[in-house]
Amino acid sequence: MQDASRKAENVKDKFSKPWKLLPRPLRKTIVLIVGLTLIVTGILLIVLPGPFTIPLLILGLVVLAVEFAWAERLLIRVRHQGARINPKKLFRRQSGL
Repeated sequence: MQDASRKAENVKDKFSKPWKLLPRPLRKTIVLIVGLTLIVTGILLIVLPGPFTIPLLILGLVVLAVEFAWAERLLIRVRHQGARINPKKLFRRQSGL
């Protein structure tokens, strides 16, 4: 178990160091473009036929939360609301229909 967490830390450090070398405005621009692209794609998939609507929205928030504090706060709220969902109530069959 600790070996897996150590590997995760190594991967995080491997990508974190070069990322932090980029100028802050460039990092924010990259994160904003990628994050908003994922969120807009997720919103479009609500209307258009396609899978992966909710995961794309959440992934967009995760990407935005890397550089933006407001996105991190929103992601925490989404996690909290997601933890409150009871799948048994969500997917139960309605009798009498």
